Amino acid sequence: MSRFRAPVRFLGTLLATGAAALASPLALAQQVHAAEVAAAAAPSAAQIAAGEQVYTSLCMACHQADGKGLPGAFPPLAGSDFLLGKPDRGVGIVVNGLQGEVVINGAKFNGVMPAMTQLTDQQIADALTYVLNSWGNSGGSINVTRVAAERALAAKTPKKADSPTQHPTTTAELKYQGAPSPVGAAGAQISVTPGAPEMTVAEFDAARKIYFERCAGCHGVLRKGATGKPLTPDLTIAKGSEYLKVFIKYGSPAGMPNWGTSGALSEDEVGLMARYLLLEPPQPPEFGMEEMKKTWKVLIPVDKRPTKQLNKLRLDNLFSVTLRDSGQVALIDGDSKKIVRILDTGYAVHISRMSASGRYLFVIGRDAKVNMIDLWMEEPSTVAEIKIGSEARSIETSKFKGFEDKYAIAGAYWPPQYVIMDGATLEPLKITSTRGMIYDTQEYHPEPRVASILASHFRPEFIVNVKETGKILLVDYSDIKNLKTTEIEAERFLHDGGLDSTKRYFLVAANARGKVAVIDTKKGVLTALVETGGEKPHPGRGANIVHPVHGPVWVTSHLGDENVSLIGTDPEGHPDKAWKVVQKFGALGGGSLFVKSHPKSAHLYVDAPLNPEAAISGSVAVFTVADLANEKPKFVTLPIVEWAAIGEGQPRVVQGEYNDAGDEVWFSVWNAKDKTSAIVIVDDKTLKLKSVIKDPKLITPTGKFNVFNTRNDIY
Repeated sequence: MSRFRAPVRFLGTLLATGAAALASPLALAQQVHAAEVAAAAAPSAAQIAAGEQVYTSLCMACHQADGKGLPGAFPPLAGSDFLLGKPDRGVGIVVNGLQGEVVINGAKFNGVMPAMTQLTDQQIADALTYVLNSWGNSGGSINVTRVAAERALAAKTPKKADSPTQHPTTTAELKYQGAPSPVGAAGAQISVTPGAPEMTVAEFDAARKIYFERCAGCHGVLRKGATGKPLTPDLTIAKGSEYLKVFIKYGSPAGMPNWGTSGALSEDEVGLMARYLLLEPPQPPEFGMEEMKKTWKVLIPVDKRPTKQLNKLRLDNLFSVTLRDSGQVALIDGDSKKIVRILDTGYAVHISRMSASGRYLFVIGRDAKVNMIDLWMEEPSTVAEIKIGSEARSIETSKFKGFEDKYAIAGAYWPPQYVIMDGATLEPLKITSTRGMIYDTQEYHPEPRVASILASHFRPEFIVNVKETGKILLVDYSDIKNLKTTEIEAERFLHDGGLDSTKRYFLVAANARGKVAVIDTKKGVLTALVETGGEKPHPGRGANIVHPVHGPVWVTSHLGDENVSLIGTDPEGHPDKAWKVVQKFGALGGGSLFVKSHPKSAHLYVDAPLNPEAAISGSVAVFTVADLANEKPKFVTLPIVEWAAIGEGQPRVVQGEYNDAGDEVWFSVWNAKDKTSAIVIVDDKTLKLKSVIKDPKLITPTGKFNVFNTRNDIY
């Protein structure tokens, strides 16, 4: 049931509770009266502008840029008889959340509006004032005192422990939760699934949000599987909820995280997800040009941006660090190790990419929001933003000579499509669907997701990897009005990859088939399909090293086992080694996500953050390149979590990234949102601890991207 209170009831209830809510009934009455007087007054332009910022970052994904919502899913705020009839009603809804059926402008909505507990009283007042004065609404203002009074009452109101209306639930999680996702937080009809348990609307929406945040990346929005196994009811019902609970709780060495024992999900949430997976998955709405343009904003026009770098940062050694669960990125100076700025972004930024010039930083969140950050500004800031779907992972910019900084491209998981945008403003120019036939079975697939995108240095092309169909698309952007695409049949399920040391050959993992596909970006053809000899290769962008015996090689580790595989990449100097696994050896164990090296380094680093054993997920294996001459080279284990001195939780060590000089390696110590995380910096020459960066604002740091290395495809 909703905990919203109409103004009259609100006043009466508070007067009855007296000092339990605020200082006294008289003081409370005076405060509410003051709020009512303020509401009648004309709001300031500053308050409306501040409210627009809050609305854009947290509310627009659901209620849309025009305030009209989405029929059947998100209610309208423009012309809403539910809200405008009692403008004060919005305070209770934002503070407390709202659950259950409501009728708005004659249409029924039955979903969950989460409590926006991460917002300050002032932000709530500003956002609601913006809503009351936008899209032809009748006006008015909300006073911060009114919000504070509602918050005080909410703190004294018991909440039902058995009614999971939202996720996350801990104080720290609520403080840092990002914007609601159309995939994960929308109210929707629950499909009747024979053999499945019943779920309330609240439980269904809570589970859907968890699935979006934690599971969809591997198992798919429609749960048809890719890196992770399919989770459709025809398979899950036979397993049963008890089996699923164990699997969700403890994970597996094959790369399934231990969501329960790591503390990421509570016991109740594990049980909730085990039941949710027995139901038919809901399908989120489509997202086309009209929807994109409603979200597109140029915050600082091109002619208002600086003509030269205004700050004193050495940009080549700047790091963009993903703060996964706070919906932010931290810009950290690699020289001083100080946080330069923390910027709000979409939920769970997946990657950061640099424009060819090194001026613009592009980030994309799992909620498909793209932020374009100008590093030349006195304080680096977002200058443009857009949302390109409901879920996404990839972004890239044009790098071919003559097209530097001209275009950006982003690929979505849902809807399955990619969009080419103007490189200076993010204006969407061309949307292309990836739905189609699986390359080998010739079966239609409704959800072929864009897994990764890379820009060619040899042709005006983007390399777009389509996960489920097993196709690699070479998208010629020289004339986007007459887009030419070369479709290459490769293998399933395509995931991450990177360039060899010459930047000519692109290697991408097809992790369902244990292969790596090799594309000659100069000729535009498939060069080879290489069996890696391990389970579920997951290279990230891979690592390029010069092997003491086999010459230049590209390295991948695996999600499903301990194997590290080295593939020869020098068809001219070492033709007998090219496009073959020339060496395979073991590292820490399954659950590896990233390998890393640098042209100036003598080492190869291999992580294992998804391994269910804390000792393994908290460490990194380091191989000396010269020792790879031995068939089974030994490695040094660096106790990164121990060096971080975290204390509570089960932190994971993930994604090493070098500084521009190649003499430091940065690792994320990724803990639960309500616990301490850190960045640990290792001296690459000595393999000793060099520095630890800790700050309360470093919430769940994951990916790190050095400007110089990212711009120049060095890994």
